Amino acid sequence: MNTEHTIDPTPVTSNSEQLAVLKQHFPHCFDKNGQFVLSRFEEVLQAHEVATTQESYKLDWLGKSYARLLANEPIRTLLSADVAHNSQAANLNSQNLLIQGDNLEVLKHLKGAYREAVKMIYIDPPYNTGSDGFVYQDDRKFTPEQLADLANVSLEEAKRILDFTQRGANSHSAWLTFMYPRLYVAKQLLRDDGVIFISIDDNEQAQLKLLCDEVFGEANFVDCIVWQKTFAPKNDAKFFSGEHEYILIYAKNKNCFSLNLLERGEKQNARYSNPDNDPRGAWISTDLLRMEHRENSIYEIISPTGKVWKPVQGTSWRHPETEMLELINNGEVIFGKDGNAKPRRKRFLKDVKQGTISQTIWKHDEVSHTQEAKQSLNKLLEGFTVFDTPKPIKLLIRMLDLSSNTETHDVILDFFAGSGTTAHAVMQLNAEDGGNRQFICVQLDEKTDPKKEAHKAGYKSIFNITQARIQKAAQKIQSEHPNYTGDLGFKQFKTVPIFEHYQQPIAQFDPNLNLFDGTQLSPQDLANLLTTWQLQHNIPLSQTLNTIDLDGYIAHWFNDTLYLMAQGFDSPHLKAFIQKLDTDSSFTITKLIMFGYNINSKMQREIDEGLKNYRNKKSITLDVVVKY
Repeated sequence: MNTEHTIDPTPVTSNSEQLAVLKQHFPHCFDKNGQFVLSRFEEVLQAHEVATTQESYKLDWLGKSYARLLANEPIRTLLSADVAHNSQAANLNSQNLLIQGDNLEVLKHLKGAYREAVKMIYIDPPYNTGSDGFVYQDDRKFTPEQLADLANVSLEEAKRILDFTQRGANSHSAWLTFMYPRLYVAKQLLRDDGVIFISIDDNEQAQLKLLCDEVFGEANFVDCIVWQKTFAPKNDAKFFSGEHEYILIYAKNKNCFSLNLLERGEKQNARYSNPDNDPRGAWISTDLLRMEHRENSIYEIISPTGKVWKPVQGTSWRHPETEMLELINNGEVIFGKDGNAKPRRKRFLKDVKQGTISQTIWKHDEVSHTQEAKQSLNKLLEGFTVFDTPKPIKLLIRMLDLSSNTETHDVILDFFAGSGTTAHAVMQLNAEDGGNRQFICVQLDEKTDPKKEAHKAGYKSIFNITQARIQKAAQKIQSEHPNYTGDLGFKQFKTVPIFEHYQQPIAQFDPNLNLFDGTQLSPQDLANLLTTWQLQHNIPLSQTLNTIDLDGYIAHWFNDTLYLMAQGFDSPHLKAFIQKLDTDSSFTITKLIMFGYNINSKMQREIDEGLKNYRNKKSITLDVVVKY
């Protein structure tokens, strides 16, 4: 057993996480003071014949170093569960999540239990058009000197960065600074065979492509889809009537990634018929000639009427003679109704690949358009116009069809949830194909414009719209699929401010020097802290922690982890814990986590001694962790 403290006095910089990865895999490239020695790393690269150059093609912008710092910065919030909502029958066992808060904070929270767990991400971020309301706003408080030191930039550049982050800007630099840390953390959540779809328009498409090349790797670019979002021309357009947007697609690791085939449509299958009542089913005829000369495929074919067919000069049959004779004997070669026509091969529908590869142009008659999406959403929300350009359900279902599976509990993430189309699409497709996909949707509690219809209809924030849409969509799906018993609920959480003075980095840990007084926390504060730690210890938010009564002291546990959060833990409670460890076969704890402010140092020592001396009938190794 060992006891450890979780305070890390190492300051966070713009590359601290990347250095931690290097230190894990290349410890010999660091000196005794923990400083990275570039020359040692270059020796490793040269030994493996990896070219190192000082010049390269890259995307750069004002604020890039700050964006990297944001990606590495620790979480500044806690997560709070909506207990009343989560306790409802429809939500109690749900695996779906709706989280209110800044999506960068939420993504960092999710890194604990959902790292490398997400199969597909779809996001529809702000397009930075100047009319979509995007401005970069930042409440982080850095002095120019602090930022220059942490981001490793000049004082002048630090001042320029703070200027555009604090005044609210919508430049390309501001947008890239906003997007980079979110994509960087999101990548860590993807499985190796995972994929991200990103909607964008011409205003930032070029910048987004270069940004994703840097974050996901140029080699992991899959394709760029052109979606026909409208169908009616706008005659008041100055130059062209724009009717498309883009969807950029990147794999986490293209070597592990594959796309599903799309289901064949009625138009494709309509080409097949069975005029001769062939027992093998519907067929079409295809040409038996290839437009190249192959010596082993030059021979005569004799029709049933005796007519001789031979390839013209420069062509040849598609099959060698022995294969062709077999096809003729099997009735797979036809010579027209009168038996005199040029031979053609029967291709049966049953033998065709039962699916098609997606094309890169998605037309509105296949995946719908914004007008239809707007009308459907208005109808779902009882006639109120709450979003002008929501994405259609069919568009999201197309992405889900391509990238997810019905039987593997694929996790689908959308951290710009907006009107909730992604959640709606996941539930809809599950009801249609019997899948068990799960969604995680994240939406900021962004206030709606008091002048807009959404606000007047009672939707005071975008999050209210997201929540209402998911609930009403679930009701609609259940009414349309009355026998469906899948997951139509969701658990709900939100980010809340972290306690004042909590977890301040100090040179040498000493709780007596910390200004934070943990004994003043309310039961709700402790519950928020417990929810946050749950994720850190790889316990999904969809899992509800168990409670256990240790002789009057209520503790929480899940699988092999037990939490002691409240004040008042004493010797009788320790005795009850040890007794349960010894006697309850279903209670196998390998990690005991204590909230150090509520378990005094004397009791901590008693716990250590008690666990060292207990009989340990299960022969387990128990770690005791004190968190502050």
